[in-house]
Amino acid sequence: MRAVRLTVTAAATVAALTALSACTAKSDAKGDDAIQVTAADSKCETSTKSVPAGHVTLAIENKGSKATEVEILFPDDRIVSEKENIGPGTKYTLTAEVKAGSYEIACRPGMKGHGVRQKLTVTGGTVAKRDPKLDAAVAAYREYAQEQADATIPKVETFVNAVKAGNIDAAKDAYAPSRVGWETTEPIAESFGDIDPKTDTRVNDLEKGQKWTGWHALEKALWVDKKAGAEQQALADELLADLKDWQKRVGKAEITPTSMANGAKELLDEVATGKVTGEEDRYSHTDLSDFKANVDGAQKAYELLKPVAQKNDAALTGELDKQFAALDALLDKYRTDKTSDGFVSYDTVTETQRKELSDAVNALAEPLSKLAAAVVK
Repeated sequence: MRAVRLTVTAAATVAALTALSACTAKSDAKGDDAIQVTAADSKCETSTKSVPAGHVTLAIENKGSKATEVEILFPDDRIVSEKENIGPGTKYTLTAEVKAGSYEIACRPGMKGHGVRQKLTVTGGTVAKRDPKLDAAVAAYREYAQEQADATIPKVETFVNAVKAGNIDAAKDAYAPSRVGWETTEPIAESFGDIDPKTDTRVNDLEKGQKWTGWHALEKALWVDKKAGAEQQALADELLADLKDWQKRVGKAEITPTSMANGAKELLDEVATGKVTGEEDRYSHTDLSDFKANVDGAQKAYELLKPVAQKNDAALTGELDKQFAALDALLDKYRTDKTSDGFVSYDTVTETQRKELSDAVNALAEPLSKLAAAVVK
């Protein structure tokens, strides 16, 4: 789960699984062609207000004192592409696809609120034929996302039924499994502006005046407050209704090869900022289940894009294969049949072990950040 936004982090059409033209001209947005984005605590400056349709690159530099998030947004606040957690004094390059139309580039200091925004007009470009393998990858990923959503609902129903029955132990057992499908496809899940904040917000990510609902509110009630009363039962019903809404919308998500690649990287960022730290499931300590689901989702997107990425950058895919295998092997060390969803409780993982996990995530995240560029070469 990421920090929430007013339009709801979920508006995330995240990681940019929102897309644009199925076939667009490639705009060589490197060097002088990149949109230079300078973010600070109270400003967001862009080097141009207009670009041709196709692949574009944002060359982002955060000159502020807070971590920021930079997004390309549709007029309705769905996200075309984004990068979270750009630390003070750091730079990042984001590649995305855009078709002709009106957009905004937003910088969100502290990764909260509406952000500081600049208009961006995308003009028509010459359509270029896209590798059919990329179209196949998008179609397969869309099918995968729907399968994950469909499989999630029965698991959430099990969780909800346990809460409504007042069976705290059964609800605890069902909690982590109910989250797996969401976590594997979180970039798409966050692409619908009003769902993520209601279902997956942590208490510290609440916007001013926002009611705390969803998985984590129930997690605290079950593990800390030991409650499964009327209030929790109402929250459980609301969670199920929101997730059924998500299930219906998944098939409408706009997906591109670059949004798949950026989404894979965002899933690794989710691990680094929430799961490795133990912040995500801080009451239940089921973080490793979410951790594995994020990694699996990233790996699925990568494997679908790999045929084209390998042709364009064999060294990169070789490194990604190596690092995914290493992280998977490391996670397997924490598997057990004795706890919810097959992993040890995260509060039993030592600081040294967490550092090892963090190092493995970082070793994968660095080459994964290059995947989007590799599929548009």
